[in-house]
Amino acid sequence: MSSEMSPEIAEWIGKRGLGVLADRMGIKILALDATHGIATMPADGNTQPLGIVHGGAYVVLAETLGSMCATLAAGPGRHAVGIEINASHTKSAREGIIKATAKAVNIGRNLATHEVAVEDDQGNRLSTIRITNFLRDNR
Repeated sequence: MSSEMSPEIAEWIGKRGLGVLADRMGIKILALDATHGIATMPADGNTQPLGIVHGGAYVVLAETLGSMCATLAAGPGRHAVGIEINASHTKSAREGIIKATAKAVNIGRNLATHEVAVEDDQGNRLSTIRITNFLRDNR
């Protein structure tokens, strides 16, 4: 884990996990708090038949990261549920490590919106994704 993440958050991620799909895709969280996060995934294993990274893989990476940020924003005894996501893909990657950086657009009592910039390892923007999560109490 990165030095950009508190030991408590690293422990929380370790206990909670990222989910089976994120694990299969090789997603790793490097930094995380309610307003900012960084995650990576390999291009290898996340491509479509033309050999480029599948646009849906960018979306899964962004939704994983944005939802984790939003869950922290929700606070203790609460969690985040994604209610809207959109993506604009602008370039393609074939290899290397894909990096997502999430930044909060707005965090309120019941909604959190994050913008996620997805880049290749040369810093080229591949996709811009916005996710809105509903913040709700645990049952």
